[in-house]
Amino acid sequence: MTLPGSLSRRAFLSLSGVGAASLLAGCASSGTYNRPYAPAPAYGGPMTIARPPARGSAEVAAMYSEVVDGGFVIPAVPYERIDPRYYRQRVIDPTGQPPGTIVVDTPSRFLYLVESGGTAMRYGVGIGREGFAWQGTGVIQWRQRWPKWTPPGEMIARQPELAKYSADNGGMPPGLKNPLGARALYIFQNGEDTLYRLHGSPEWQSIGKAVSSGCVRLMNQDIIDLYDRVPNKARIVVWQ
Repeated sequence: MTLPGSLSRRAFLSLSGVGAASLLAGCASSGTYNRPYAPAPAYGGPMTIARPPARGSAEVAAMYSEVVDGGFVIPAVPYERIDPRYYRQRVIDPTGQPPGTIVVDTPSRFLYLVESGGTAMRYGVGIGREGFAWQGTGVIQWRQRWPKWTPPGEMIARQPELAKYSADNGGMPPGLKNPLGARALYIFQNGEDTLYRLHGSPEWQSIGKAVSSGCVRLMNQDIIDLYDRVPNKARIVVWQ
């Protein structure tokens, strides 16, 4: 399946400069900005399954129950308060990308991990607010369980209270309050760190919204699931 030409051109734009990338490394909540949900564009192929898991079902309750991981107790997600379209679910692959590829559809707030056999695992995500978005192609060069968080100098300049977590001070230790959550997947492009991440977050209410400083956030239960499925050096495509 091929993508329409106009979407393909947008989808495969590369990052426009190191200066832009430096704005993205914060990966932290930056307020309550919430751009309205945009319907998924037509990709010229099969559409996703229209029936998400039922709110209140045993399947969803199990997916988002309390998790003990790495010595931390991740609280259960109040999934009843989340739009069911953002629940983790297997769907017919709408991307046309090879198996093992991660596709982030930022307008629709979905992340797909393409599987063999024409399906994909779909996850709801929160994305960067206007001015902090990134698009293009890259590789998941590095993966980390319970990562440290180190805000970049540009973020510290805007929020001086974060100086205690600077690189010189060793960053923020892993934990439930760490903005990168339980897992982080680090995106590189042409061998260089884009400073753009896929990561976990305890802020379940941000899923489906545009609130973070550039990175793609998932519920901690979902990033753990994604981390265990993603192949090494997976290719990633981010659509705007």
